[in-house]
Amino acid sequence: MAVGISEVEIIKPRTDKREYRRIILSNSLEVLLISDPDTDKAAASMNVSIGYFCDPEGLEGLAHFLEHMLFYASEKYPVEDSYSKYITEHGGSTNAYTSAEHTNFYFDINADCLDDALDRFAQFFIKPLMSSDATLREIKAVDSENQKNLLSDAWRMNQLQKHLCSKDHPYHKFSTGNWDTLEVKPKAKGLDTRIELIKFYEENYSANLMHLVVYGRESLDSLQSLIESKFQDIRNIERNQISFLGQPCSNEHLQILVRAVPIKQGHTLRIIWPITPSIHNYKECPCRYLGHLIGHEGEGSLFYILKQLGWAVSLQAGEGDWSFEFSFFSVVIELTDAGHDHVEDVIGLLFKYICLLHKSGVSKWIFDEVASNFLFCIIEDFGMNKLLTYYLSVKLASICETDFHYRDKSPPIYYTVSVASNMQIFPPEDWLVASSLPSKFAPSTIQKTLDELSPENIRIFWESKKFQGYTDCIEPWYGTPYSVEKITASTIQQWVEKAPKENLSLPKPNIFIPNDLVLKTVQEKVKVPYMLRKSSFSRLWYKPDTMFFTPKAYIRIDFNCPHSNYSPEATVLTDVFTRLLMDYLNEYAYDAQVAGLYYAIHQIDTGFQVILVGYNHKMRILLETIVGKMRDFEVKPDRFSVIKETITKEYENYKFHQPYKQALYYCSLILEDQTWHWNDEFEVLPHLEADNLAKFSPHLLAKAFLECYISGNIEPSEAESIVQHIEDCFFSGPNPMCKPLFPSQHSTKRIVKLERGLQYSYPVEGLNQKDENSALVHYIQVE
Repeated sequence: MAVGISEVEIIKPRTDKREYRRIILSNSLEVLLISDPDTDKAAASMNVSIGYFCDPEGLEGLAHFLEHMLFYASEKYPVEDSYSKYITEHGGSTNAYTSAEHTNFYFDINADCLDDALDRFAQFFIKPLMSSDATLREIKAVDSENQKNLLSDAWRMNQLQKHLCSKDHPYHKFSTGNWDTLEVKPKAKGLDTRIELIKFYEENYSANLMHLVVYGRESLDSLQSLIESKFQDIRNIERNQISFLGQPCSNEHLQILVRAVPIKQGHTLRIIWPITPSIHNYKECPCRYLGHLIGHEGEGSLFYILKQLGWAVSLQAGEGDWSFEFSFFSVVIELTDAGHDHVEDVIGLLFKYICLLHKSGVSKWIFDEVASNFLFCIIEDFGMNKLLTYYLSVKLASICETDFHYRDKSPPIYYTVSVASNMQIFPPEDWLVASSLPSKFAPSTIQKTLDELSPENIRIFWESKKFQGYTDCIEPWYGTPYSVEKITASTIQQWVEKAPKENLSLPKPNIFIPNDLVLKTVQEKVKVPYMLRKSSFSRLWYKPDTMFFTPKAYIRIDFNCPHSNYSPEATVLTDVFTRLLMDYLNEYAYDAQVAGLYYAIHQIDTGFQVILVGYNHKMRILLETIVGKMRDFEVKPDRFSVIKETITKEYENYKFHQPYKQALYYCSLILEDQTWHWNDEFEVLPHLEADNLAKFSPHLLAKAFLECYISGNIEPSEAESIVQHIEDCFFSGPNPMCKPLFPSQHSTKRIVKLERGLQYSYPVEGLNQKDENSALVHYIQVE
């Protein structure tokens, strides 16, 4: 039975019609119930406040191994994998991940199957079996997962950063586990891994350290009855919340420059500072404020200058790995070859920008108006326990408030995982908000964090294949070659003094902040898109928003251009064309993305596409700018060289793709019509120069047909006006840029038809001989 229902008001978006209720069961399990009568999927997530920081010494990966083992069977459901089988047979998916201080289990399923799914799910935490047979098999599965990660630069570099920290701090640990840590070494010590596993479970998995989110179409009362009947038997051993005091980095781990050899081609510079965790000031958002400014990409920003110099391809800044006791602020810069040769200048410019922030002081108008670009955090991926870098868009003040209250619904499975994780960190009223609604302007808090971004507090990690053969250390878990050099604050000051004298500046006011959030009147309640307009130049499909009622829209325009893929050279040049467009637009359109208006220009099989999504108020301004850049396209040789270098590295790194990705690629290659092998494109790339693109781009757009789709908070007349404007830009005038296609030129994507009764096999050797993993794709063609 529930001890009680929370009287705390949980802050939710104004447009959110779902109902929420917080309850605490008699065993102290804290639960959030979410009732959504319109959902077709139910979901649940259980967050346990135990992670790999709790791994016993000499049993690295035990918490992760336990995560795997709980899936197998329980006393109530003894058939192995019956839980996972039930979920998949009823339209769902399930998985889990283990991070430093928590383990999260989650699933989704068809909405009418929640009852039985929860009954099976609850047994994870009541009476799991963890049989001897399953133990050995799952150790092999954990080892296989680790084998997959051994060739991942994200995993390798993250572990290197942890390795170069204090051995006495749990941050130093190896989180995943492998055959050696879970089987070989325990046996050598006379330990039985299964017994240690059960002991770990019994000593740590306690209801008072768990937070559960359940999402269903049932009423709150029905969901509560469901939870009370299924989860009240979870043991509560009153395990104290575990805290890990102390800092990962002592003085010997600061003021270091680490050179490391990655698997893939490319150069990455990571500048990292240990800082005070911003979670203690989450309503003040010091790291978001600073991450917004340092990571800005508009005119005068650090990235803008690095890009102008031809030294950087991307830059992200913000808070990374953190706990309640420690945190890191990171600036990650992907360098060009020229940037690699000017690393000291790059670091010097970064500190010049930090100096500018000190001189300018903390600005209230920036806090009030502008978004914080990216909260940089390294977490483990939902589903595959794979380390990924996430750049989570987070916003301050007016932008943040608009974004929260008009937030799009996310799939229930991801929503429950996110909220269950928040329950461990934030008070109940902020479980949905988390840190996305900063409400307190505190210059001293921001200044304190800025002061921590100092030369005395720095850790620099510099990754490049060019360091191959010039390192003297090996990281033990992933085998990453590296070397460490001590640097002083005076050395960094010398870099600052000799850095280029560029005009760094703070961002200007954002013209893309939406201030018209009025919903347009929908005359016709259409359920599917319909053709609103057709001409010899274009076709417009349209659907107004009749379900979500948010001031947002979606525009997609496919430019079907017959000349885009008639040869490997054409395919590559089309790719460069779209990337250069994005590159040219970046300084201008970056503010639009900050304000919740996103765009993309991508190559597709029949040409390229332009996509805009977000707040509709100023969407047309951005679209007309994009169209203008396309119409007046010119090739800048310096930017062409940078884009060509980036694409070249992508082709060179293709062989390092995981085997299953390579297998999927070959499957598509043999099925799709008019597709060039990646190696054909790679071979022509070195011979292409800026002049080739200058000659090709008018040819690319000489003939085109526009397939358009517009939906959301846009009226039919406005949608027609948008397409008419694009037609006028490309097809009007005495010498139009584009001409319409002949009927025979309207291409369709063609797939090879597999004849009934025949089977085809296509074995291919993996491109990376050092990768011990293999993959099998079984493709079945249906109607």
